[in-house]
Amino acid sequence: MNDFSSGFHPPAVPGHETKLSAEEKQPAARCEWDFSLATVVSSTANATVSDTLGVIEFDPSNTILATGGIARKIRIYTLNSLLRPQEETVHFQGEHQSIAFLDHTNACDNCIFTPAKLSSLRWKPGTGGRILGSGDYDGVVMEYDIETKVPIFERDEHGGRRVWSVDYSHSDPFLGASGSDDGTMQMWDPRCGEGGGSVAKVQPTRSRSSVCCVEFNPFGDALIAAGCADQKAYAYDVRKMVEPVHIFDGHTKTITYVRFLNAQTLVSAGTDGCLKLWNIVDSRLLRTYKGHVNSRSFVGLSVWRHGGLLGCGSENNQVFVYDTRWGEPIWVHGFEPMGRHSSDHHHAFVSSVCWRQVNEDQCTLVAGGSNGVLHVFVGKRKSDSE
Repeated sequence: MNDFSSGFHPPAVPGHETKLSAEEKQPAARCEWDFSLATVVSSTANATVSDTLGVIEFDPSNTILATGGIARKIRIYTLNSLLRPQEETVHFQGEHQSIAFLDHTNACDNCIFTPAKLSSLRWKPGTGGRILGSGDYDGVVMEYDIETKVPIFERDEHGGRRVWSVDYSHSDPFLGASGSDDGTMQMWDPRCGEGGGSVAKVQPTRSRSSVCCVEFNPFGDALIAAGCADQKAYAYDVRKMVEPVHIFDGHTKTITYVRFLNAQTLVSAGTDGCLKLWNIVDSRLLRTYKGHVNSRSFVGLSVWRHGGLLGCGSENNQVFVYDTRWGEPIWVHGFEPMGRHSSDHHHAFVSSVCWRQVNEDQCTLVAGGSNGVLHVFVGKRKSDSE
């Protein structure tokens, strides 16, 4: 685990911490969903550090899943292959539940080997799920054609410093962005020939704190958000990348993820063990979510916009689900050894999560661990009588 532990820790700013103000009392959280574990995917041999899953991404059709990490490979799965009829039935806690146990080799539909360890993946909009962008430990952004398994675009403009995050604009899918340990967020367009297709570059902090996450606003507004190791998140107008138009200040440690929940709100995650919901217009903190353990690693953050649910991992090897209305988790599930999977979980943690973005009263949450095990959960909204 040493390689992963040293590789996926977000950068910190020593000696720069502030106390959070007291949170107002909130009504008790209630869970309106029935979640269950449907599938476990692992390697036949005991999981090793090389199987670590650092990122999970559904494609725009929400039928294909890509995973990446320090194994230098991109695995592609179809959702149907992960939710196929159960191959093994287990009994635990006195309750009968069917769980499919699959091997990565058999469950994976496609595999692309990459030259470096991967920290980020993002499907390129408007390509029918064919083009997948990546950011890697060597500071390189690449785009892969999933069908031919070859890179079709490459840019190395971050000075060899690790690229933590990549994303694409939904209004102009050719426009991409990346955040890096070099302290910059860069926007680029493969149609621009020079400078790796460079369009704009900003340095959010004077101290060149690492930019750990970037995301374009998918709801039509010309905003892009970035989370940094200086404990702040910034939003820029992509039409004038000079100064941030919004600054979100409230975390006490590195911000590892930013996600737009809707047109009005943004969610951030930090290694202070908190998720935070912000009003975009006035940068006001609306709610803080606590319960998971996160003090040093990237543990994933995903928002299910239709259901108003947040998912994240935890350093105590559990996956957490929060309802945006309450600051406490509504559901927690531990990654424990089950059936024939007896790998050592002592140092493992949940390192990546991803919701399937569907507009219905059923949901799918996929979570990956630092031991390379993939868990697929399905949820159904409870009836009013329950």
